[in-house]
Amino acid sequence: MEWIWLVPTLPFAGFLVLSLVGGRLPRAAIGAVGAGSVGFAALLALGIAAEFIGAPPADGFFQQTLWEWLHAGSLNASVALYLDPLAVVMMLVVTVVGFLIHLYSTEFMHEEEGGRRFFAYMNLFVGSMLVLVLADNLLLLYLGWEGVGMCSYLLIGFWYRDPANGYAARKAFVVTRVGDTAMAVGLFLLFSQLGTLQIQEILVKADQTWAVGSMLPTAAALLLLGGAVGKSAQLPLQTWLPDAMAGPSPVSALIHAATMVTAGVYLIARTHTLFALAPAVQTLVAVVGAATLLMAGCSGLVQRDIKRVLAYSTISQIGYMFLALGVGAWSAALFHFMIHAFFKALLFLGAGAVIMAMDHEHDMFRMGGLRHRLPVTFWTFLIGSSALAALPLVTAGFYSKDLIIWQSYASVQGGPWLWLAAVAGALLTSMYTFRMVILTFFGPPGLPVHKRPGWRMKLPMIVLAVLSLGAGFLELPETMGHVQLFSNFMHGSLPPVVLASARQGQEGIFTLLSGLVSVGGILLIIVLMRPAAGLTRAAAASPVGAALHRWWFGGWGFDGLYDFIIVHPYVRLALLDRDDVIDRLFRGIGALTQRGHRALAVTQTGLIRSYVAAVAWGAVIVLGLAVLL
Repeated sequence: MEWIWLVPTLPFAGFLVLSLVGGRLPRAAIGAVGAGSVGFAALLALGIAAEFIGAPPADGFFQQTLWEWLHAGSLNASVALYLDPLAVVMMLVVTVVGFLIHLYSTEFMHEEEGGRRFFAYMNLFVGSMLVLVLADNLLLLYLGWEGVGMCSYLLIGFWYRDPANGYAARKAFVVTRVGDTAMAVGLFLLFSQLGTLQIQEILVKADQTWAVGSMLPTAAALLLLGGAVGKSAQLPLQTWLPDAMAGPSPVSALIHAATMVTAGVYLIARTHTLFALAPAVQTLVAVVGAATLLMAGCSGLVQRDIKRVLAYSTISQIGYMFLALGVGAWSAALFHFMIHAFFKALLFLGAGAVIMAMDHEHDMFRMGGLRHRLPVTFWTFLIGSSALAALPLVTAGFYSKDLIIWQSYASVQGGPWLWLAAVAGALLTSMYTFRMVILTFFGPPGLPVHKRPGWRMKLPMIVLAVLSLGAGFLELPETMGHVQLFSNFMHGSLPPVVLASARQGQEGIFTLLSGLVSVGGILLIIVLMRPAAGLTRAAAASPVGAALHRWWFGGWGFDGLYDFIIVHPYVRLALLDRDDVIDRLFRGIGALTQRGHRALAVTQTGLIRSYVAAVAWGAVIVLGLAVLL
């Protein structure tokens, strides 16, 4: 564990090598540096995790201080790392999934311009996320938080020559900046009231100082929630994520599966004591998650772009994690985070393989019949889709999502309405997921296949497919063996869920209902999409169906709403203010500079004898002044 500092250092070292000398490296070496640095970090993380699990520290955590970073008055902040079960899980997901995405990228980006820039940004992204999850104080965590925000801007706008991509990158940066500002204010509040930014000290002091439900913990939790909904694309700051599909597919996999969008989940879990002291805010977390998962599920059901379906799916699945956090099911939220990282990375990588094969086509309605032409992509994508849809018994997604659905009902902070929202979300997930599978891989053949993936793209998809099937057996429900390996491990960092006594003993019934809903959603979409039935066309052609389609397709009108209440008024105010005295002053300076330039330009005649005469006259004048003075 003493080598933990190397885990974030290796990706940063890869970034520095690619930035400083990458221009002199061949394309293969650039990929080797980019993927290799994260690969070695993943191997080291696996070794550290094995040591932590095999011989846990006496206090249940390991802390390593590298150097003192900041000392100003009572503010002391060090570059220090903190390893506990929560950090172990996050570190493993970031490095292992990050490495698989980097390996895939060495082939996917092989013929693309700007490979050195791409891998440098990706390494910086992984390093920043590792700083975020391993930081022992909120100031260092915030540094990593801002780092992933900056890298998301650089990677979403990677193909910057298309103005739409630049707009998507700016939108992601600006929208998440709203949440970042709230979080920064929350850090100021915590430091001013508790006198420290070290996370564990904050949790202890807050529990000792503040009463449950009092104003200060409520305000602090609300501000941290603001930061979390921005980074994790939850209501009302979810609008940036669908447009973030402008980046290359490996970028989408990294942002959506292992890094940026899970930062908000990690922040709430890491500061869980503050939310426990603010029950109203914790309930709000659950409500936000439930509303978001339903909203995003409806939008995913009507998209044409395969990556936008997965983007709305990410918003929805993060909503499940927020729902679990809000009802006190901390371990369930992190379990679904881990499983989601596996199957969502797989789905984005599979979508990237399809898009590359279709010569950069994203429209599912122009695909079709790919299951025979891209067999490895089809089977791995089908496994990922089954895990996303929570196909019972055989997929890891079933066990993680079922745990959240059950505990959203059985927890003392849950109830039937939250459970109903979770079940409705599961039905929508099954429907939009297998609609995507049917449109892409079944039916009559669409566009021809231009390129098939090689082993560097296939291997990560196969590994992630295995994890999407097998990782769920770390946590099994009461009626299926009651295995609790994951939650028992996480109890070293997070408190166990508290179940209402009246609801205990009913898990088997709710597990059966969850499985039936998932299978029912798959069967329902298969029936609705039968060409002979024409049910989907008839529904879309009806006035109500067409209106819903437009509303859901446009993300429930949030972009238009924000344009109306924020963007357009701001632009109008800027136009009204463009002729103020400050602008006139700078325009006057510009005009004066232009006139001076024109006056000097008159002296530039192009005649050498004129220049010589001017020099001679200047020398005479200078000598004359020297004599006289």
